[in-house]
Formats: sequence, C-alpha cells, structure tokens
Amino acid sequence: MKSLARKQRFDTVRARHQIVLEKSNHMTVQVAVEPVARNDAGIRVALPILAQRFGERFQQSEALRRQHGHNTTWLANQAPDAVVFPESTAEVAEIVRICADHRVPVIPFGVGSSLEGHVNAPGGGISIDTSRMNQVVAVHAEDLDVVVQPGVTRKQLNDYLRDTGLFFPIDPGADATLGGMAATRASGTNAVRYGTMRENVINLTAVMADGSIVKTGSRAKKSSAGYDLTRLIVGSEGTLGVITELTVRVHGIPEAIAGGVCPFETIEGACNATILTIQTGLPVARIELLDALQVKACNAYSKLGLAEKPTLFVEFHGTAESVKEQSERFGEIARECGGGDFVWATKPEERSKLWQARHDVYWSALGLRPGARAAATDVCVPISRLAECVTETVADLAASGLVAPIVGHVGDGNFHVTMLVDMEDADEVERSEAFVGRLNMRAIGMEGTCTGEHGVGQGKMKYLEYEHGAGLAVMRTIKRALDPQNIMNPGKVIALV
Repeated sequence: MKSLARKQRFDTVRARHQIVLEKSNHMTVQVAVEPVARNDAGIRVALPILAQRFGERFQQSEALRRQHGHNTTWLANQAPDAVVFPESTAEVAEIVRICADHRVPVIPFGVGSSLEGHVNAPGGGISIDTSRMNQVVAVHAEDLDVVVQPGVTRKQLNDYLRDTGLFFPIDPGADATLGGMAATRASGTNAVRYGTMRENVINLTAVMADGSIVKTGSRAKKSSAGYDLTRLIVGSEGTLGVITELTVRVHGIPEAIAGGVCPFETIEGACNATILTIQTGLPVARIELLDALQVKACNAYSKLGLAEKPTLFVEFHGTAESVKEQSERFGEIARECGGGDFVWATKPEERSKLWQARHDVYWSALGLRPGARAAATDVCVPISRLAECVTETVADLAASGLVAPIVGHVGDGNFHVTMLVDMEDADEVERSEAFVGRLNMRAIGMEGTCTGEHGVGQGKMKYLEYEHGAGLAVMRTIKRALDPQNIMNPGKVIALV
C-alpha cells in the first residue's frame, strides 16, 4: 500500500510540474521549474540605490554576473542583474531591506561550487557575494567551537586552526565556504564519524527576508528552549535567509591516523564490506567507494597507480593501539567480502595524496572523455540497501550506454554518479536525464533520499513531493510565512505555485 501511495503521489507531481527544455550555448537539459516572475520595475529602482550605497562593491559586468550564475552542472546559467560584496551582517541586512522594499530577488553566493543550480537567478535580482566576510571571529578551544563569517572556506579554517591542535572535519570535494556548506547541509568524507553540517553547526546568525537579523541559539552544547531555528536555516539553501555568521564544532586532531586502500573483485563486495563495517560498530573515520572507472580516472589525473577495480579508501582515527585494532578488524571484514590485499598509506604525505585524489574525482573524471560535460548527481539510502542500490545503478548505466564513474561516502549510504555527456547529442542528453530520474526514484523507493548532500536547488525540485508527500505543504507554509514576497533565492527547493 505504501508503494502504491508513493506512485500515485509521483504521478500527481509529474502532472503538476511544468517540464521544459532549458537551453544555452553549452547544454540542453530537462528541468522542473517554478515560474519566477521578473519584477523589472522594482529592479530598475533598486539597482541605482545599491550602486550609490556600495560604490565599487556593486558590480554589473556581464562576466561577473555570469560567474555568479555559474553552476558546476548542466543547468543553464541564469545571471543576476548585479553583484554586491558586503563586509558585515549589517550590510547584508541593508541590501536585503532595499531588495524587500522593491520586491527584488536575493541570491546568496559563496564560491559557486554547488551542483543543482542553487546560485541561478531565474527572476534576476541581486547576488550577495560573501567572499569579503571571511574572518574567523573567535576560537573557543576549551569548548571545541569556533565562530566564523560565512565566507571562510573549510581549508582556510583548518589552516587557521593548525597550531591549536583542533580541526574542522566537514570536507566536501570543493574548498567551499562554511556559509554555503551550511546552506546546503553539506557533508564529505568524514561524515560517517563526525556527522554533516547539520550536526556541526551550533548556532548561526541570519538576515531574514524583511532585513531583520536573527541569531538562532547560544553556544550551549544542547538546549530545549523553543523551536530549533538553527536546523531550520541549515539546509534551506538561501530560501529563508542569508547566513552571516556561524558557530561550528571543531575536534581534536587524533593522536594516530591510519589509512589505506583495499580493492575488490566486485562493487557489490565493496558495498557489503562497508555495510558490515558499519553494522559491527567499527568506528571508521572515512570509508569511500570508487568504482573501477573512477579508479582509472584517479590513476591518470592524480598519478596513483592503483589496481583498476572497485576500491575502498578507508581511514581510522584514535590512539595508536585502537587504530591498529580497528585496521586489523577491517582487514578481516574485507577478506570475508572478497577484498584483496589492504595497502596502507603509513606516511602523512601518502594519505594526503590519496585523499586529495578522492577530492579531485570531479576533475579526474573529465579526463575520461575530453570535451564532454560532467553532470554530477547524488542519492542516499539506508546502509542496508546500499549494495542493492549501487548494483542496480551500475546495471542501469550499462543498459543506458552512459560513461559515468561512481564514487561515494558509502559509510552513510551516500553515493555520487558523474555522467560525462556529449551535450551536442540530443539522444545522449535525453538518456542521461532519464537515468537521473530513475536513480532518484530508485533511492526514494528504497526509503532513501534524492540527495544526501548536494541539495535540491533547481535540479531536484521535481522529486521532493514524491519523497516528502504532505510534508512539502508544511515547508511551503514555512516559506510563505518567513518570505511572503518570495524574494529569498526564489525558484529553488520549493515551488510555491
């Protein structure tokens, strides 16, 4: 009965959403879109006000505007009308108030590394670039937390913390800003042990749609006081407010770190080894899957020399004794699942090279098919369904005739497919888009989600009602209550029509 209800819900979604062809000079893809009316009159009034107030920090060059509509994806670029570079929460609030007065869209921008059209401006408007808000405000080493502005990147923060014995563990592939990472509820290779941005943001400051400034909580490790506004804003993708400051958890650098790689004969064996590792309670810090095609790409791009087989990259954190014990136990599990010899990276520089290769998978994949466009997508399923979902996806790719390596944070059931698509081949584009649809429906059908960390943006809006059902109406009610004019990153996450 549950699957019948889900199918009926999905049929309703398909009928309700408008499916259109978005075209640009580089791509043609199908996307479900929310019509966003352009308020030309309001934009004409707001632009000179902002220009006068912010001077050279207000920019309208075509190249810069297109950069701020840039997506690391195959969705069409939709540039804003202008870009403003604030330097404080008060200035962000001022920009938002001006835009609210004239019903002009506001699109927050970090470094533009998002993957589902998050920074596009379908109704025009103002891109708020937070790159100048890049200060580490305070380090509370005794409390294991740090206060930062939203433009601080993950690598910048860890460089700043290096001499304190602390580190910030959330590490998406890009050197993203913490504001953007919070907005998309990002995670990365360490999420299996340290959690995602949802678990690591203690509180934040946000400018709401009317220009008011809200701090969502204190630095206390827990609170039962009122609604959890922090979790509401984290993952809202700029549709409820602009994040202008964050307090995030940091952790002590482990006494000992051990890592390495283990090849498998089959991708199912690698997935089963992951499942057993998690189910037996082995406290792995990182466990990442690369299929044979992705290993080939990494060998060429990052000069690794690994066997071109499905491979797990793993890492353990702890004391020297505990790391040794965990490593040995993992080796036993891997052998039970058809794993080969475990190759240890004993030196820090060797581990760094491996994990840099993992973070560079997007760029390495491009080398598999020069001239093709990379379109990355992700899903996440309960760990018990991981092997089933990945093997079905591998078969689907083969049947579809697509070149698409697979990589994943499989310790929490999350994996990515990077399709390499000839955008001039209409049939291949259609097959790719159809595959993405089946992948998302497969994950949702396995009680998973259409996105584990990339977020919804524009690209995954059409799957939300199927995944959330009546819960989506609650989300729309929240959006309308907090942003009645629909100026905060409109056309993303939730369709209001």
